Amino acid sequence: MDLDVLNMFVIAGGTLAIPILAFVASFLLWPSALIKFYYWYWRRALGMQVRYANYDDYQFCYSYRGRPGHRPSILMLHGFSAHKDMWLSVAKFLPKNLHLVCVDMPGHEGTTRSSLDDYSIYGQVKRIHQFVECIKLNRKPFHLVGTSMGGNVAGVYAAQYPAEICSLSLVCPAGLQYPTDNQFLKDLRELKESERIDRIPLIPSTPEEMADMLKLCSYVRFKVPQQILQGLVDVRIPHNDFYRKLFLEIAGEKSRSCLQENMNKIKAPTQVIWGKQDQVLDVSGVDVLGKSIPDCQVHILENCGHSVVVERPRKTAKLILEFLALVHNTENNKKLA
Repeated sequence: MDLDVLNMFVIAGGTLAIPILAFVASFLLWPSALIKFYYWYWRRALGMQVRYANYDDYQFCYSYRGRPGHRPSILMLHGFSAHKDMWLSVAKFLPKNLHLVCVDMPGHEGTTRSSLDDYSIYGQVKRIHQFVECIKLNRKPFHLVGTSMGGNVAGVYAAQYPAEICSLSLVCPAGLQYPTDNQFLKDLRELKESERIDRIPLIPSTPEEMADMLKLCSYVRFKVPQQILQGLVDVRIPHNDFYRKLFLEIAGEKSRSCLQENMNKIKAPTQVIWGKQDQVLDVSGVDVLGKSIPDCQVHILENCGHSVVVERPRKTAKLILEFLALVHNTENNKKLA
């Protein structure tokens, strides 16, 4: 074989081997770095840009795509111990020209974390309103989406700032008095009585506990390699003390029924999406909201748990888009009448 041809194959083989070896090394040795790269790549692929907004000395981190237009902008609020990137799976199925904003909730990811901050639901609502004002999202009414803890915040926000919200989507929201008492809530009460706050199921500190949390939150059973479980734990462990403090705050008397206390004040058209097999927040919550919010549109997803956004992203996006179209057509008909 000609020496130049041989050299070409060696160089080509080396060029391919380097990224492959880097991937394998990251997977085995630094899975948390691989997870961060994964989110970075996915944001880039979907055209989501990360930006920061400041309110006095407080910093909000958010990602966005598109520009405000004739259709309402969409603001998405994630759940407990998650971050803005949890919405990427839904963003994939939303039109790219739709103005979409996903913000890190107070204390999460790139948004300021302070021991002096108020992390109750009312405190978080106040912070999200500051964020909305910072990026001038409330120049005209926008559509607000929230899941779990973020659903609690979204519902209370819609009740407190009705002029800013044109419509509302609540996905398995917290903050209700659920007619059915599930096993998770019973276990939490036992932990609280025994004061074993280091054993909260939503705050894993080992790969085994992470696997248990995924089973708790999802009806679909994902086969997650041990290295990825370790990476997920490694990413979370530095934040676990904050998560415990936050969990005790939102599960305390001041916050745990906030949505229940405010749902009668919600005037915006509202849809509720819930996984029928939700083991964290019981699906019976749909009845509570459906009876209290006028013309509330309810969707119960079969074979789906608490992590609706991850388990059924295409369906979630479809339901939101259909709801927005329905609200828009209703508003137009009112104007013509």
